[in-house]
Amino acid sequence: MGLSIAWRLAQSGCPVAVYDAGEAARGASWAAAGMLAAAVETEPGEDKLLSLESQKLWPDFTRELEAVSGIAIGYRDEGTMVVALTRDDAEQLRFTYEFQKSLGLQLDWLSGAEARRREPHVRPGIPGAVLSLRDHQVENRLLGRALAEAARRAGAVLHEHCPVRELSLAGGRACGVVTEFGSARADAVILAAGAWSREIGGIPRSHLPPVRPIKGQMLALRMDPETPLLRHVMWLPRGGYLVPRLDGRLLVGGTVEERGFDGSLTAGGLLALIEGAWRAVPAIEELPVAETWVGFRPGSRDDAPMLGPSGIDRLVIATGHHRNGILLTPVTAQLISDYVLTGRLAESAQPFTPERFLNTRHHTAERSELVEAIEAQ
Repeated sequence: MGLSIAWRLAQSGCPVAVYDAGEAARGASWAAAGMLAAAVETEPGEDKLLSLESQKLWPDFTRELEAVSGIAIGYRDEGTMVVALTRDDAEQLRFTYEFQKSLGLQLDWLSGAEARRREPHVRPGIPGAVLSLRDHQVENRLLGRALAEAARRAGAVLHEHCPVRELSLAGGRACGVVTEFGSARADAVILAAGAWSREIGGIPRSHLPPVRPIKGQMLALRMDPETPLLRHVMWLPRGGYLVPRLDGRLLVGGTVEERGFDGSLTAGGLLALIEGAWRAVPAIEELPVAETWVGFRPGSRDDAPMLGPSGIDRLVIATGHHRNGILLTPVTAQLISDYVLTGRLAESAQPFTPERFLNTRHHTAERSELVEAIEAQ
């Protein structure tokens, strides 16, 4: 998020500095799977308009980024398949499919035989699947490298391994940041620190974004890139997924755990991933394990992104994207850079301003103070 916004602002002629506690794009962006699956992830009760808007931006965003950075980012458009492994899975999938079709989304129902013609290594006898030819993927690690290079070429300065200690405030407005190397002044500060956004000092407690880390364990298997087991991104029952890469890796993900910043890989987590993948594609049992890792998605209180004004003048927030950070990159960069440049937030972002939490945080703080007063008595 920080790199994409920096790129857009630098393109507009703004002097931009990016501060990263580690290497650029090595946080949640590096740990992701790069799925651009706005359609098949749409479920009843969810507002996916922002995701669908961002999905439409991806082809042009990819072409521009690759041309500017000189780095191919592995954008693939074979599509995404959601498989049902049991009759119960098929009933649930059919319900979701009918809802998605009612929204005008372009999806196709496949019989089990049709699904296996497209993906021969899927378990025999599956009752059905859904195919979305508009849900694509990108190699997120290459995306991070490309965004860093594009931002640099546009004139942005990247300060890596330079954590921000605190926000500088003067007269109730953000005016810069403080790092271990000193202070830096700014006309505006954009907080895009993902799951770590609450760890920046200097922000009043009442205005800290309510973001938390959502742990995800993942692994990659090694296929033969000349004869891969899968070509489509494949969603599995109960939320797992398989993502084939051009280099032969097959990503298997991802757990969703409320465990804070616990970076440990667990036997249970990896077992659940492998068992879920094996049930759908039995041939994976012959593949070597290439890599395992843990990432931390930034989840907000309502699991929707936080985009725009923070309630503190000149402090802008772009975090809380949960499982859709890669998908929402183009639209977030567009919305936030436009807001910084014009002072106007687009209509599509209005439901996602961090200010929606301010009243809640105020009442929570009042209740906390009341409890402390009672305990003191």
